[in-house]
Amino acid sequence: MTQSVPLVLVDGSSYLYRAYHAMYKADLRNSAGEPTGAIRGVTAMLRRLLADYPDSHIAVVFDAKGKTFRDDIYEQYKANRPPMPDDLRPQVEPIYDIIKAMGLPLLCVDGVEADDVIGTLARQATEKGMDVVVSTGDKDMAQLVNQHVTLVNTMTETKMDIEGVKEKFGLPPEHIIDFLALMGDKVDNIPGVPGVGEKTALSLLQNLGSLKEIYANLEAVRELDFRGAKKMPEKLAENKNMAELSYELATIKCDVELDIEVEQLKHQPQDREALLTLFKQFEFRSWIAELESGSADQTVTSGSAVINNDTIAKQDYQCILDKKDWLTWLKKLQDADLFAFDTETTSLIYLDARIVGVSFAVKPGEAAYLPLNHDYAGAPQQLDYEEVMKDLKPLLEDPTKLKVGQNLKYDRHVLLNHGIDLKGIAHDTMLESYVLDSTATRHDMDSLAKKYLDRDTIHFEDIAGKGKKQLTFNQIGIEEAANYAAEDADITLQLHHVLWPQMQAIPPLVKVYSELEMPLLPVLNTLERNGVNIDIWMLQQQSDNMARQIEELEKQAHEVAGQAFNLGSPKQLQEILYDKQNLPVKKKTPKGAPSTAEEVLQELADEGYELPQIIINYRGLSKLKSTYTDKLPQMVNKTTGRVHTSYHQAVTATGRLSSSDPNLQNIPIRSENGRRIREAFVASEGYVLLAADYSQIELRIMAHLSGDESLLQAFAKGEDIHRHTASEIFGMALDEVSSDQRRSAKAINFGLIYGMSAHGLSRQLGIERHQAADYMNTYFERYPGVRDYMDNTREQAKKQGYVETIFGRRLYLPEINSKNGMRRQYAERTAINAPMQGSAADIIKRAMIDIHSWLSGADTGIRMIMQVHDELVFEVPKDQLDMAKTTIEQFMMNAADLKVPLEVGLGTGDNWEQAH
Repeated sequence: MTQSVPLVLVDGSSYLYRAYHAMYKADLRNSAGEPTGAIRGVTAMLRRLLADYPDSHIAVVFDAKGKTFRDDIYEQYKANRPPMPDDLRPQVEPIYDIIKAMGLPLLCVDGVEADDVIGTLARQATEKGMDVVVSTGDKDMAQLVNQHVTLVNTMTETKMDIEGVKEKFGLPPEHIIDFLALMGDKVDNIPGVPGVGEKTALSLLQNLGSLKEIYANLEAVRELDFRGAKKMPEKLAENKNMAELSYELATIKCDVELDIEVEQLKHQPQDREALLTLFKQFEFRSWIAELESGSADQTVTSGSAVINNDTIAKQDYQCILDKKDWLTWLKKLQDADLFAFDTETTSLIYLDARIVGVSFAVKPGEAAYLPLNHDYAGAPQQLDYEEVMKDLKPLLEDPTKLKVGQNLKYDRHVLLNHGIDLKGIAHDTMLESYVLDSTATRHDMDSLAKKYLDRDTIHFEDIAGKGKKQLTFNQIGIEEAANYAAEDADITLQLHHVLWPQMQAIPPLVKVYSELEMPLLPVLNTLERNGVNIDIWMLQQQSDNMARQIEELEKQAHEVAGQAFNLGSPKQLQEILYDKQNLPVKKKTPKGAPSTAEEVLQELADEGYELPQIIINYRGLSKLKSTYTDKLPQMVNKTTGRVHTSYHQAVTATGRLSSSDPNLQNIPIRSENGRRIREAFVASEGYVLLAADYSQIELRIMAHLSGDESLLQAFAKGEDIHRHTASEIFGMALDEVSSDQRRSAKAINFGLIYGMSAHGLSRQLGIERHQAADYMNTYFERYPGVRDYMDNTREQAKKQGYVETIFGRRLYLPEINSKNGMRRQYAERTAINAPMQGSAADIIKRAMIDIHSWLSGADTGIRMIMQVHDELVFEVPKDQLDMAKTTIEQFMMNAADLKVPLEVGLGTGDNWEQAH
């Protein structure tokens, strides 16, 4: 070993858990059913290190079994940590075997942790003049950093030296132990000082120095600028022993007695046959091929994705201002099997957005930004826009040139604004993440980069500012813009390399992604661009009428309260309801104040209190007025004269679409004012609106999934399912069922599939709880298949952690086995409802894809203009109406093959309310 070649010390325990959690959702197994995700992940990271440090000696350190000296100091140390997961435990020994077969020294020392062994070896090495690289994801290791010791995170390709520690923590390495001692560590159950969080700990250390210096100067704490500074000296004094204990627990021991000297940590030749046997057992095919061929061109894995060596190349971002450079990049794009693509624009409103520049990535770490329309004063000369567009158009419209992007629906809109029809959309990382696990994270690029790459990206606000002074992209300096834009393309490509292999390991999800979500993308593009025609004058009339109603409700509220007050002020409303009128407190806010939330007011209104009902009506009207009748006229696009909503594929947990600007899903259909708003959605001249709505689709899906004979027969006969349920529950003939009894049966039918309790049903029907419980018991006696389905679904969800739709979409339920009863019960209710709601969403998506395909190939003049819950709305030329009704109904009925027929209700009219 020489000083120029660092010793590499690997935190094997950190590798183990990070690899396991990175691969957890993919649940990788060999054909024998043995779990392999952690084995693959750890092996890949070690291979990556060998590629990065070919001349270094590398040692791997794991925690030994059993207690350590810290458990003797503090018996609650790491008490909160759950036991090793059952599917991780059998992967540990194979990992050890692979490490040994790779020729790497493997260390496990009793009585101490891997951190302590690494700390001791790092000290020994630096005392002998060696540099050290510690490969870990553990923040505690930052205390080891000095001029000779650097941390590296293999999963995120980041290094941390002294300046890096300061940048990340706001403190130098020598204060990391003090930081942990003050703040504590929930993961390791280091107590810290009660009431001291990250910001407080930073302020104390940055202003007063070390823990000892803080305790030597407690009175100075009162003068610091953080919340609670005045009382902090007392807290610190009272908890001095706890702080000192925490300091001892957080300190990495650097004087462990070892049986091996640092010079003995030498890389031995790999045992090729042993590795081959292990790789074959766990079916690592690419590595098997490499060993059998003797190829030196290694394939490594970063985190949870199989990526070739290009992934680990240094970041190379280029700004294209020269024609020669552009032609070089154009050739790269034309030759690439797949490239990432992104647009930078003047606006987030898709119909208004114009291109400012475009970015590309062909390999992880290799990306470029092509500025085209930066027009600030002093902006450098950019390539000719028209010429570049001529080059780009055939590439972007070529369906054989495969592209990946993040939310490509938006980019496709932007390109259509410029006359380019983007084709060859192979992947969208937003949709990959969403299908893989809809609830794991938000699906914007910044969130995905953090979760799957552990990388903090450049945020738009970082380069554009915030608020009213925020710049549009064309005003941003090209150098800053280039780093931001190129990173977008690069991160997108890297995310695809991580997400796609995980999805491929779960074939049903690949089917959902490739047959539903990806084909839906251009459908939504068309739907959004079609837009809807609205009657602005009618909305203005409605707005004026609502203003009068709101004013009248205010007067009523003041009369009932006996005084004037601001109906929009929760504080004033609390005083009126609870202090003056002494209404019963049903629920409190987190701060202990009586709640004025909607559900609380509704409960009070149900009990006959007048003022809560007035407030509910006031809030509902005010929201309708501000959200729709006031706002919709302002949302009419100046070019098209129509309103264009945005549909979102990756928001709801179950697969349903949502919409915004305007939100079409939330226009109430039961209130008179809500229906009048729908009257303002009108057909264009010469057209009529056609609304096609799936009838009771979730109950039909329940019949299909449960296989309940009574439900199946009722739907097969075409009976009114709510009347049928009423006859079963109340024990009477179908023709004897009253409208009130049918209404009660409808509440029961829908309530049970949403997991409603007897208490909830009693409130909804206005009956005693025991009577509601009797109804529910009778329901399950008459429909035993439904009860069995619910019981089986709950049990299956508890075992596997997720439920599935008919088409294989998954909803993960992390709280299904929670010890918290409320969280567990919510997860159980979700487990029952999600397969029905998700299947309904999948079915209407299939119908939309099929109908869009038909309309694209036929010159009918029919436009699909809205999707709301289980309803599709079309604008149809009057002379095409009969054909449209027949064809659309057929497509929707054929979107799924269930045990019961799908029924579609059709309505037509000059406006949406008439058609619905």
